[in-house]
Amino acid sequence: MDLRSELLKSIWYGFTALDLEKSGKVSKSQLKVLSHNLCTVLSIPHDPVALEEHFRDDDDGPVSSQGYMPYLNKYILDKVVEGSFNKENVDELCWTLTAKKNYQPDRSSNSVLPDRDAFRLWCLFNFLSEDKYPLVMVPDEVEYLLKKICMAMSIEFNCVELDDFFSQDSGYQNGITVWVFLQMMNSGKITRAIDKSIISMAIEEVYREIVGDVLKEGYLWKKGQLRRNWKERWFTLRPSNLSYYTGEDRKDCQGNIVLDGNCCVEVLPDRDGKRCMFCLKTLSKTYEMSASDTKQRQEWTAAIQTAIRLHVEGKTSLHKDLKLKRREQREQREKRRQAKEEELQRLRALQEERERKLAELELLKEAQKQAQVLMDQDEQRRRQQHEQLQRTLEIQLREAEEARVSMQAEMALKEEEAERQRKRIQELEEMQKRLEEALQQEIKARLDEEGFRYAQARLLAEEEEKMKALMALQEEQEEYILKTQREKQELKQEMEVKSRALDEAQRQLEEVRANRHRVDQDVVAAQRKLRQASTNVKHWNVQMNRLMRPIGPGEKRPSLGSSFQTFQIPTQRDPGLRLRRKSGSEDQSEESKENVDNRTGCDLEKRHSHASNGDMDIP
Repeated sequence: MDLRSELLKSIWYGFTALDLEKSGKVSKSQLKVLSHNLCTVLSIPHDPVALEEHFRDDDDGPVSSQGYMPYLNKYILDKVVEGSFNKENVDELCWTLTAKKNYQPDRSSNSVLPDRDAFRLWCLFNFLSEDKYPLVMVPDEVEYLLKKICMAMSIEFNCVELDDFFSQDSGYQNGITVWVFLQMMNSGKITRAIDKSIISMAIEEVYREIVGDVLKEGYLWKKGQLRRNWKERWFTLRPSNLSYYTGEDRKDCQGNIVLDGNCCVEVLPDRDGKRCMFCLKTLSKTYEMSASDTKQRQEWTAAIQTAIRLHVEGKTSLHKDLKLKRREQREQREKRRQAKEEELQRLRALQEERERKLAELELLKEAQKQAQVLMDQDEQRRRQQHEQLQRTLEIQLREAEEARVSMQAEMALKEEEAERQRKRIQELEEMQKRLEEALQQEIKARLDEEGFRYAQARLLAEEEEKMKALMALQEEQEEYILKTQREKQELKQEMEVKSRALDEAQRQLEEVRANRHRVDQDVVAAQRKLRQASTNVKHWNVQMNRLMRPIGPGEKRPSLGSSFQTFQIPTQRDPGLRLRRKSGSEDQSEESKENVDNRTGCDLEKRHSHASNGDMDIP
């Protein structure tokens, strides 16, 4: 804290005392008087004419255009010369201005401090207050000052009274004003049952130590430089010098020892009837002194060494340095407290995050349990559907076997109708291609349904290959039908070979189906696509049935189509199945009205077509 900052603190009180409306503005006449008095006490030469010019009643002066603070810095504080004035006079001037307005104690109380002690406490408050406005003193500095005063009175400081005082108002934790501090001192809580003279002496001692930069005071015996005799003198030690007087009133100064980095203190042995001797060596002289006891000698030597150290470090005041250190310690404590609070907040946040994650984990576990239950239910449902589908396939296989036997019996009848079927073969081939396209769409729907199961797709491909082999066998059979009667016996033998091959292919197809249906499949998810494919197959079957109507009348022979049903594999819960059966019954009713020979031919063609393509209706 430099000299300018100390002066500004005192001047701030004087300025606020003149600001009656607390608006931050003071009349020019009052500022002119304040500036004149400041120049006087600060020993600054000033021209009254220039002062009148600066504070004239118009808007052209420096105070009018820029305010009082720039004027104060430029025309007053910048001209201050340290050591040319007594700072106590400046403080007394500002105290006089502010005390008339703000310091009004109850004079009837016995605990009211004298005005001189109140002034010194005001100066101590300014010295220890924070360097920001409005000026306040934090609780730590208040405690430090009160401890110094109690130590000077040789009493123990009671922290409970101070804590009770600060607990009265939560705003006091950030600092108290000087008027609150003086009110606390006048209340008598700190200086209860202590004589006023003792309090005044303690305040003066602390004032001289802190504000006056007095490191130590007291009587010492000093040896003269010329007469070499011992005389008792009152010594006052400051960071820059060691002065000695004839008495403790400090009116008659006998000498001044300037301290610098070349000075040193040494302890001397007892001689000349003096005990507890030490000497202060400078470049020019050596001063011999004697204390009353060993404790006093040690205190004096330590204090002189402290003053020399401060001078070497470039510091002008011990208590200014101590104040800065206490402020740094408070800031470090505040930083540690803030860091601790941040750490606690971080830990709380981590704890909340941990609790949230635990709650999420519990929810995930609960969801996992529910998902497991749903999976078990779905697995059970799929297993039931698989068993039901397997039973349905067994029934269909038995029906297919019966249809195959019936088809062999009807092969003889188809030999007579080979000539009539030749013309229809071309139409059937074209229709077969369309049917194959529909079957390809159905196969594609199955592949989309079972895209995540490679093994099932492979089995479906094998099934398709076997189906093509059956269709090839069928074409070969139709070619053999076209041969003449003279090759009938050879055709029959060839038909037996082909029948055996057909049986073998049927057996392999059954093995492929058995392998395919071992794989778990999700039938419900693909129901929509299969329904569309089944609708297409139904459409082309209806088209085929319409083309397979009898060409003309023929011989009447007993109908063998009523002995068995058309070979069709029902689809589980397939609405297209019921439509196909319904259309089959309608076709049968229409055929009953036609010639018996033609009805028999249509039935054989329908059975042959369904035998070739019925197994593709499996969902």
